[in-house]
Amino acid sequence: MHQQKAIIISLLTLIILSFATNGSAQGIRGNILDENNEPLPFATIYVRNIESGTTSNAEGFFELKLAPGKYDLVFQSMGYETVVKVVDVQNSFVEIDVTLKAQTIMLNTVVVTARKEDPALTIMRKSIAKAKYHVNQLDAYTAKVYTKGSGRLINSPFFLRKKIAKEGIDSTSAFTSESIIEVSYKRPGEYNQRVISIRSNGDANNTSPTPFVNGSFYEPLIADAISPLSPKAFYYYRFIYKGTFIDRDRSISKIQVIPRSKGDDVFAGEINIVEDQWSIHSLDLRTSKYGIKFRVRQIYDPIQEKVWLPISHKFDIEGKVFGFEAEYDYLITMSDYDITINPDLPVEVEVVDDKVDPELAKKIKKEQKETPDDDFLKAMETKKEITRKDLRKILREYEKKEESEQEESRQDVVSIMNMTIDSTAYKYDSTYWAEIRPVPLTKYEEKGYIVSDSLAEQNKRAAEGDSTIVGRRKGFGIGDLLFGNRYKVGDKAHLRINNAALTLGFNTVEGFNFRYGLQFTKTFDKLKWLSIEPTVRYAFARNKLLGNLKINWKTSSKEMWTLEGGQEINQINGNNPILPIINTTSSLFYERNFMKIYQQDYLRLRLNKTINDHFKFDGSVTYSDRTELFNNTDFSIRDIDDRDYTPNRPQNEELRNTGFIRDDAFISDLTLEYTPFVKYVISNKKKRAIKDRSPVLKINYGSGWEVLDSDTDFSLLDLGIRHSFKTGVTGKLTYKVNGGFFLKDDRMSFMDFRHFMGNRTLLQPSDPVAAFRLLDYYQFSTNGDYVTAFAHYDFRKLLLTRLGFVRERGLKEAMFVNYLGTTASGNYTEVGYSINNIYRIFRVEGIASFRNGEYYDWGIRIGLASNLSSFISFGN
Repeated sequence: MHQQKAIIISLLTLIILSFATNGSAQGIRGNILDENNEPLPFATIYVRNIESGTTSNAEGFFELKLAPGKYDLVFQSMGYETVVKVVDVQNSFVEIDVTLKAQTIMLNTVVVTARKEDPALTIMRKSIAKAKYHVNQLDAYTAKVYTKGSGRLINSPFFLRKKIAKEGIDSTSAFTSESIIEVSYKRPGEYNQRVISIRSNGDANNTSPTPFVNGSFYEPLIADAISPLSPKAFYYYRFIYKGTFIDRDRSISKIQVIPRSKGDDVFAGEINIVEDQWSIHSLDLRTSKYGIKFRVRQIYDPIQEKVWLPISHKFDIEGKVFGFEAEYDYLITMSDYDITINPDLPVEVEVVDDKVDPELAKKIKKEQKETPDDDFLKAMETKKEITRKDLRKILREYEKKEESEQEESRQDVVSIMNMTIDSTAYKYDSTYWAEIRPVPLTKYEEKGYIVSDSLAEQNKRAAEGDSTIVGRRKGFGIGDLLFGNRYKVGDKAHLRINNAALTLGFNTVEGFNFRYGLQFTKTFDKLKWLSIEPTVRYAFARNKLLGNLKINWKTSSKEMWTLEGGQEINQINGNNPILPIINTTSSLFYERNFMKIYQQDYLRLRLNKTINDHFKFDGSVTYSDRTELFNNTDFSIRDIDDRDYTPNRPQNEELRNTGFIRDDAFISDLTLEYTPFVKYVISNKKKRAIKDRSPVLKINYGSGWEVLDSDTDFSLLDLGIRHSFKTGVTGKLTYKVNGGFFLKDDRMSFMDFRHFMGNRTLLQPSDPVAAFRLLDYYQFSTNGDYVTAFAHYDFRKLLLTRLGFVRERGLKEAMFVNYLGTTASGNYTEVGYSINNIYRIFRVEGIASFRNGEYYDWGIRIGLASNLSSFISFGN
């Protein structure tokens, strides 16, 4: 009896499992091969019936789960003939291996004209003319996007390899990521993403292909690179016709894209164009950014007749920095398209190239004049043929009209990107991903997940305080007193001990000195927080201990108050032109003590407020007791013959004696910044201004007041403008101009003069468009009228960068001119040349200076690459 029950239960279990398996495990799977039986990686499998699909993995294997039914399957890969198969899926997987043959390329002599130009030229002219049509062809679409990314370290400096191996990182994937996202798009430029599930381990290191996926090769720029379909494409590319192949009864032109000048921000490779529709069929293009190489492969498919959209993207990224060489790969498939066609645009548009058929173009122009129509879209609908120039003009007018009709709040917005993440997105396990992913993992990628999951588990255990994790420590340690640490001390409250070891410095007034500081922070919500920062500073040569306290109160995202007071050491040049670490090095090893300082006992109140998107205000009032300081040591590590330290009293051509009697000062400083033309991007409902879309104007008013026994009585007005803009892909111009004058200079100390951002050391860490390279820190400081001007132009190709291999390594060249005009300086001018992005982060400059047109000085400077310089902060 028991045996019979066991048999019945077993049979029922098998039946249930059978139904469960049949209900969820059916579809197609197999391998895609070439004619030599070699696997074809990342080939596209598209299911026309349901507008969905997948790609093969790196080993040519594919698997796609489908409900029972008949399906039209399209198998595609660039360079191979498309294969269409009808498959009947029932209650199991259909095993199918597909062999793709190399495309048969035919030379289409029909398009060769009497001009005897390459056929690629007319093909690309028509495609470029129709690019904006394709941009505006869809009003909206939704799709499901699967993304798989992986990255690995290929090579590393020999002295770090053992340590890297200990961390479990080898040539296996150190970064792995998968996600399934529902995407919706609404013209123009509004994207909404809902993350259904995501799995990620490791660091993508800013290699995400999102700028390419959200961008379009129909736009003039994609990921800041010039598209081959840009209206200016012929300035940057040569095009060669490689032939025509047939894909599902459509003629596809194969065009080779060759940059006229290799290097960053231009593409090289191949783009395939659907003839008569002049839309993209597929592409395989390479570009680079700062020497990092990108390869982009896309395959498009007709989602509806005459509407071609990308169904798969493949991105390969590789580069080398400081001996670390890595590669990242991303595979993206688009499925479940639901599109809405723009009803304003006609379905049929036949483009006429006036350079190939000038007589027909003249005839069309004549007919247009004889039958004028104010509605340009209606006019386009009534014409069977249109010249490429007229098409581009009509589409420009259409976009302008739409923009003017948009809501006022939307007119200045370039793009909108909103992302929501489901609460369960991170909770899915490996079983879910094995079931849901459209592209099977390779063995290589599976191993990468195992390594990454192991590291993630160790990090989780360490965060939970597992003492068995070597090298991890939670809580206070004796070393924190010197090297600092951060501790949680309450709800949204933290205490930080700053790293005192990094503050050790030397100057001739204080000798060796260091700062020791604490920082307590309390967050009340995302917008409001409070910080309290006590700091002490000890000078060994003065045997002096100073201290101050700073309180920051962030009342909203647009307003912050600061109250501080105590004793501090300041540079006499309030721009803080020399970093303490540079002054320490130049003093101890070269006996050049460039930093000149004074002490002040002070109390300051400051307000930093963003009034609106155009105006920002920064104002402060300070009451201080200022004291002149003198050298207290002549110590140096390296003694230089015939060289001694200079006094702590700077030399100035307008003021022979820059010393001052101890004074009291009540000083206000008010700055208003105005950005007239603001364009925005909106991300998750937060509006962010786009940098460099508008010049920035500043007005500054500084004054010393005769109140509270203050010894100062002066006022200074300064006006400035700064702007940066690209001049195509060939270069970028940045300029900054300031001019000012003292309205009153009755009573003031040398600290109150207008000082300039000078430099006398080999290192130039400051912003290259706001600092002089050879100017003394104090020689031309003034209490009179002045003008400063900086102009910096980044070239794509100048001298060394005329060599292709130099450009391909991401090196840039620049020329710059700096100007200072004061009573004492005359017309002081610096002219310089720099090589930028050396090892991605350095620049080397050669400079010559002139006074009133006569040669004055020259020098070499080493600084951070210009794109990093603005992140440097200055202080004592």
